[in-house]
Order: sequence, then C-alpha cells, then structure tokens
Amino acid sequence: MSNAQELQVVTFGLGAETFAVPVTLVREILDYRETFRIPNGPDYLLGLTELRGEGVTTIDFRLRLGLPHVAPTASTRILVVDVPFDGRTLVLGLVVDRVLDVSTFDTADIGPPPDIGVRWPSQYLAGVAKRPDGFVVLVDVVQIFSADEVQSLQPGAIAA
Repeated sequence: MSNAQELQVVTFGLGAETFAVPVTLVREILDYRETFRIPNGPDYLLGLTELRGEGVTTIDFRLRLGLPHVAPTASTRILVVDVPFDGRTLVLGLVVDRVLDVSTFDTADIGPPPDIGVRWPSQYLAGVAKRPDGFVVLVDVVQIFSADEVQSLQPGAIAA
C-alpha cells in the first residue's frame, strides 16, 4: 500500500535517458510488433497496434519528444497508456527503447522540471526525481499532445 506521499511509476529508457509515467496510467506493456500503417498522420504516428481485437493508436515516443528514430530491438516495448483528455480516456501505445522497472518515489524528492538545459519542452515534463544512478524525468503525457493532435490521433479522424 502506498500513501499520498509516494508516486509509483513505470520507468523506461529512450537512448541514455530514463523517463517515467505514473503506473496508474499504464494499461499494459507489450513486446514490440509492427503496426498497421495509416497514411497522412504526423511523422511520429506509427499506426495501429492490435490489442484484444481493438486498434490502439501507436506512436514513436522518441520522435514525439524530438529524438532521432532508431530501429526496434529485442528490448523495444509498447507502453499502452490511458491518457485522460477532455473528459474521456485516450488509449495510446508509446514505443520506447526499453522498459526498466516499477519504482516508487517520495513526492518530496521530485523537483520541478528545469526551464533550460533539456532537449524537451518543459511543459512535457511533470518533474525530475533523483536516484542513486541518476535522474528520472517524469513525463506529463497529457501535455505532450495538444487538442489538435489528439483529434488527429483518433482512428476515425486519421482515415478521413
């Protein structure tokens, strides 16, 4: 049992960096698989991944954060996350280089995101936590997608 002073997260790697999303947003973790390609989407949109008969919009999280694309490896995973947005839940598959672990941070040990010195817009970051082996960047998945992008990521909107 965790108390209100702790945040449990799933940590994952993109290149040499370690990121995290709250475990409450993670629906499941899948081995990487090719997606059903959809034309005319943003460059980071890989397509749809089948998950128990449903199509999950899948994105290359590296590209969305402005990092270069890399070919999938045996460690590549798809984090299926529930993103609360505008009174509904958007299910997205985030392709990441590797999933590391489930960690718990004391909320007092989570600092604000830096305004300068990082490659990603600070509004994408919910905070930074310190671990003995380095920093973990907490991602604000809601902020990463604007309202227009969320509309374009809906399966019906993509095909139109």
